[in-house]
Amino acid sequence: MADLQTSPTDVVTAGVAPDVGKYVYCIIRSDRLREFGAIGIGGGQRVYTVAFHDLAAVVSDTPIVIYDPTRENVLAHEFVNETVMKEHTVIPMSFGTVFRSEDDVTELLRSTYQAFSDVLSKMQDKIEFGLKVLWDREKVIANIERENDEIRRLKDEISRHTASSTYFARMQLGRLIDSALEEIGQRYVNDIHDQIKPVAVASRSNKPIGDRMILNAAFLVDRAQEFAFDERVKETSRKYEELLTFKYSGPWPPYNFVNIKLKLEKAD
Repeated sequence: MADLQTSPTDVVTAGVAPDVGKYVYCIIRSDRLREFGAIGIGGGQRVYTVAFHDLAAVVSDTPIVIYDPTRENVLAHEFVNETVMKEHTVIPMSFGTVFRSEDDVTELLRSTYQAFSDVLSKMQDKIEFGLKVLWDREKVIANIERENDEIRRLKDEISRHTASSTYFARMQLGRLIDSALEEIGQRYVNDIHDQIKPVAVASRSNKPIGDRMILNAAFLVDRAQEFAFDERVKETSRKYEELLTFKYSGPWPPYNFVNIKLKLEKAD
């Protein structure tokens, strides 16, 4: 992950003020002013660039407020980044990043010029894809039961006795199945990573969500490898089509591979 820490002198993210600030979506390399249309957060604001040398911040005018992460606002933020990344490598900024003025945006670019330049070079022509893999737990357990002699023996034992006499057998069976599920889930995850990594620059695993998800990962991919990556994911999903569901999304800006930490202060 490319880390970038900066302490701009006049960043704001809180409070209400009558002034018009600048909502910042991302940083790009551009030595000329650009317009991206009336697609900005807050009702279709004009999106344009504020430049310093060959770097530019993609911004729109905004009241100095805290933006709630509603679906509408988050989608507007993402849509601008997705529009810009069609033509540029982007360093995406966190949702809700607002500066007091254009001068403050320029100061951010000036004070962090080298750091932004380094990250843009690392992310040049890179895009991110998300991959979530969910399993059909009952089908996986049925497979485990067919392949594991001890589990089959315990199931037979339980089926031939009363509930009271098989209490410990049921406990043991549950533990064996949980252990087998954990082992086979990790085996699936490792195999999926092994299949996909050759067509990705980097990957990052995030915490799975819920009981059905066994993989929640982001992959950084060179644009030239986008088709190969797409084909490899489809090929891998076909291998497990009876047991696993692949949910594949992108391309996205490299949200999971750029870590930008800004020192923030409240607006008056």
